[in-house]
Amino acid sequence: MILTDTHTHLYSEEFDQDRGEMIQRAINAGVSRFFIPAIDSTCTQAMYDLEQDFPENVFLMMGLHPTYVKDNYEAELAHVASELTKRKFYAIGEIGIDLYWDKTHLKEQQLAFRQQIQWAKKYKLPIVIHCREAFDEIFEILEEEKSPELFGIFHCFSGTYEQALLAISYNMLLGIGGVVTFKNGKIDQFLDRIDLQHLVLETDSPYLAPIPFRGKRNESGYVLNIAAKLAEIYGKSIAEIAAITTENSKRVFGI
Repeated sequence: MILTDTHTHLYSEEFDQDRGEMIQRAINAGVSRFFIPAIDSTCTQAMYDLEQDFPENVFLMMGLHPTYVKDNYEAELAHVASELTKRKFYAIGEIGIDLYWDKTHLKEQQLAFRQQIQWAKKYKLPIVIHCREAFDEIFEILEEEKSPELFGIFHCFSGTYEQALLAISYNMLLGIGGVVTFKNGKIDQFLDRIDLQHLVLETDSPYLAPIPFRGKRNESGYVLNIAAKLAEIYGKSIAEIAAITTENSKRVFGI
């Protein structure tokens, strides 16, 4: 059984004391594919180090996270552009719009999101979208940029059924993480109306740990708990959920 964590910040300082052991725990649990989103330029070297330590398991993205779009965003975008010319990445991400923490840089977030979508088209890469309290703003840009070349994952999807269908209409898979196990997560109430071919699994570790670890540090190995919840929702075995969602991840990332 091969499980894939399509979104995990394994380079996070929260893993500095036991990173190797934590990754080995995940591999022992069947989670052997880790897709690593970028945040900003300060995490780039740590991502490369991680890839060097686990070359068979770790696959990197490049991008500028919306909450790190500040006054220096043009310099950060220049860093993304430069790295994209140097080597292969498997996605542009994580990118998007986040209006939960701060609305003062909305215009810059929109510009950065649009620019990175255009790079994804240029390099024929998927995008991995971060959306928090910004569905309308995200969908507005996806509508303007939509094309057969635009595809990817709506990371940590937590919207409504209607928003799920809209995301899928833009060639996006839905990233399902710990929220699906929460009593107030709500997406578990309609997920069985979404075909499994549109879903991938993720943890967003070290954040958003699933039940029964909610409130604690999340780990990639907990993908197994998310797969178990989907097995319950869809009436399938964990092995079937693993096979289908890993195949979906191969389709979107090309590996």
